[in-house]
Amino acid sequence: MSSRGALSRTVEVMRAPGKRPERGRFRSRYAGLSRRRRTLLAVVTSLMVAAAVASAVAAVVGGGDRPSGATGPGGPPQNRPGPVLLVPGYGGSTSALDALAARIRASGRAATVIQLPGAGTGSLVADAALLNSAVDSYLHQGAPSVDVVGYSAGGVVALIWVRHDDGAARARRIVTLGSPFHGTRLAAEAEALAPGACPEACQQLVPGSPLLDGLRVTDPAGLPRWLSLWTSSDQVVTPPDSARLAGAINVGVQSVCSTARISHSELPTSPVVVAMVLQALGRGQLARPTAASCGVSS
Repeated sequence: MSSRGALSRTVEVMRAPGKRPERGRFRSRYAGLSRRRRTLLAVVTSLMVAAAVASAVAAVVGGGDRPSGATGPGGPPQNRPGPVLLVPGYGGSTSALDALAARIRASGRAATVIQLPGAGTGSLVADAALLNSAVDSYLHQGAPSVDVVGYSAGGVVALIWVRHDDGAARARRIVTLGSPFHGTRLAAEAEALAPGACPEACQQLVPGSPLLDGLRVTDPAGLPRWLSLWTSSDQVVTPPDSARLAGAINVGVQSVCSTARISHSELPTSPVVVAMVLQALGRGQLARPTAASCGVSS
């Protein structure tokens, strides 16, 4: 039977004489009520409708702030943290992230720093494929999910992975530090003044590059829970709020700790930032950092 035929039969059944008496009986019962009872019935009905509408609106609007243990669409549970993968920035140096990984391990979590190929200046897409392989390895070993910490361009690598490799279904949460999601003027200047000194990753970090344009940094859809931190003293990622990502909890460190003096290279080792990262990777609900992190010392 065609869908049109099915629709026609449904309409016919709805219009059949046998279906009308229910409405008629209701009207007769309603008409038989006193004015006071009719008024009360109308008020109760209105309240029920209002409550249903409010519940539906809350489900839509509140979806971005789900309680701990809830999941996004297809996302892993928040109360079962798995291993942490840390992705270095441009140039591939791991020394700063090695120190952060040690702090994460001290909190009882497994933590691995990804080793980028070559000099760490090749394609960020290739780096994302390497991250994907590391995630697959952990998941095949039985991990429920992963957390990812991306430093500088490593945060862009994490976003590439999320967009291209269904990262939202496998990452419990992501924390990025000074990541140029909108590019950095430093890369644009390098490409303009000395093109030969601006390798592939540098070119990809030029504002408006095809890679960045394709990452939909202004579209909050499809992201796992995400905290993006940056420092107003950043002279590498310029402007510093290029780290702002739609759908993430976006926090300039100085908006929480106004006296913090942190350079771009100090982001992974600053006691203030480390405290914020450890809090974000905990079992509790991911939330904006508080001033409690400001007085932390190494």
